[in-house]
Amino acid sequence: MKIALKYGLLITAVLIAWVVIVRFGLGVGPDSNANLLGPIIFNVTAIIAILLGMRARKRELNGQLGFKEALKTGMAISLVYAISGCLFFMIQYLITGPELLMTEANAPSRPLWMVAAFAYAGLFFGSLFFGLIYSTVIAFFLAKSRGRESTEII
Repeated sequence: MKIALKYGLLITAVLIAWVVIVRFGLGVGPDSNANLLGPIIFNVTAIIAILLGMRARKRELNGQLGFKEALKTGMAISLVYAISGCLFFMIQYLITGPELLMTEANAPSRPLWMVAAFAYAGLFFGSLFFGLIYSTVIAFFLAKSRGRESTEII
């Protein structure tokens, strides 16, 4: 659990830093090209954090990391990121108000609760979905394969 917290919160820290820099530091508007860089940064950070988390779990298990354990580690990291990312945006909403949500496409034509629900659901389930993909691919390469040697009858 410590690994999931450490690396999941690392992704959230990058998310927080990006939001603070873009929204409050640079004064970049919603139509800026700088906002296209955000998803790339978050996904690369997620891949690196899941990889580092799986390597840490492999060290804990003395190199005996199976595919299932690696996948569970990656998904735990993604779950921590999904929950903490949503909490960050909820806190930001309480502090700054709905102006960040109102920059979303079609936001003025829909009720605020609907815009917020779609935004939080997208962040949460999107993080889990991409976390599953990244975890599966990384676990495939990092996990120790169990060949015929491990199925011998003793």
